[in-house]
Amino acid sequence: MKSFAPQGRSGKTVEEPSYDWGERRAGKAFLALHDGTIFRGWSAGADCDRLGEVVFNTGMTGYEEILTDPSYSGQLVAMTYPEIGNTGINHDDHESRQLFAEGLIVHQMNQPSNWRSVRSLSDYLRASGVPAIVGVDTRALTVKLRTEGTARGYLAVTGRVGEDEAVRRARDWCGLDGQDYAARVSAEQAFEWDGDGHISTTWPDQDRLPAADLTVAAYDFGIKWNILRRLRQQGIAVRVVPAGTSAKDILELETDGLFLSNGPADPAAVTYAIDNIRSLLGRLPIMGICLGHQLLGLALGGRTYRLKFGHHGCNHPVKDLTTGKVEITSQNHNFSLDPDSLPPDEMEITHINLNDDTVEGIRHRKCPAFSVQYHPEAAPGPHDAGYLFARFRELMSG
Repeated sequence: MKSFAPQGRSGKTVEEPSYDWGERRAGKAFLALHDGTIFRGWSAGADCDRLGEVVFNTGMTGYEEILTDPSYSGQLVAMTYPEIGNTGINHDDHESRQLFAEGLIVHQMNQPSNWRSVRSLSDYLRASGVPAIVGVDTRALTVKLRTEGTARGYLAVTGRVGEDEAVRRARDWCGLDGQDYAARVSAEQAFEWDGDGHISTTWPDQDRLPAADLTVAAYDFGIKWNILRRLRQQGIAVRVVPAGTSAKDILELETDGLFLSNGPADPAAVTYAIDNIRSLLGRLPIMGICLGHQLLGLALGGRTYRLKFGHHGCNHPVKDLTTGKVEITSQNHNFSLDPDSLPPDEMEITHINLNDDTVEGIRHRKCPAFSVQYHPEAAPGPHDAGYLFARFRELMSG
């Protein structure tokens, strides 16, 4: 059984009295992977243990948006950047109604030093019932995941589960393949987004919103609030509907378009959504992102496959094949569309990932429908892809 503990540059275990590292490590918190590898540290979140798929995110900041992104449901998120927590937590940067990640793995968690902060990251995790481990050699963990692929993990912080038992639980867990997590994170009831416009204005400018002269139905497979804000900023009123809403009910809303949101886990397991999208093609203009992009491809007869370690971060280069421009994008997914499975007479590949040539965007040749694999709302991330919301408005207006 391999084991990792916090180390200095010399490779020897570091003992710094000012940080009480020895005392913290005595807390016996650890991350157990399904192959028997153990990463040790100390607890900095809720007093509970969790199973999850271990992924790494390469963002330097944006941990609040990441933790509240429903796409991370079922996952233990390791941040590759070593200093996390500096900006604290505030009420404006949440991306959903609650924290959805199963747990957080970091090297160092700092106290906040930011004028917008209302509480520390550690306090927020405890109040939300989500565990975290600090002091992990996240570089070693990231290299392992990149080399060997995404792992099933058990985050043990309570001291009530031993290492062998934690490894067994990680090994026995079914994982996310073949699992419909969209139904778990979706809103239970339909709702209108921001009817009076007070939460869709742009911080800190507080720009006046345009009149909402178009309407769209947005499937909630794990939708993020900044997506809804971006749509409203384009003059689009949004009605959010649960993931299982039928095609018939969508058409009865008499909206100008349909939006397919991001979401967690395996797209091939969300069979009801694939059927509904197939029924709605050609009847409404459609835009999809992330899970919605994959579901659109599946509805057209394509296939998806699991990536080795997924794309998680806000620095992925994507080339728009229609313009030749390169965008730096925010991404969070473990599955991808198989380009050989897409019918060429119906679908055009519009974007590719410049790191691994995976499909990042598609467009229907006959119906008003397009999708991208990344997150153009950029929460967190760069704003290079924000034009896509304007493109969707043009599609509905045209």
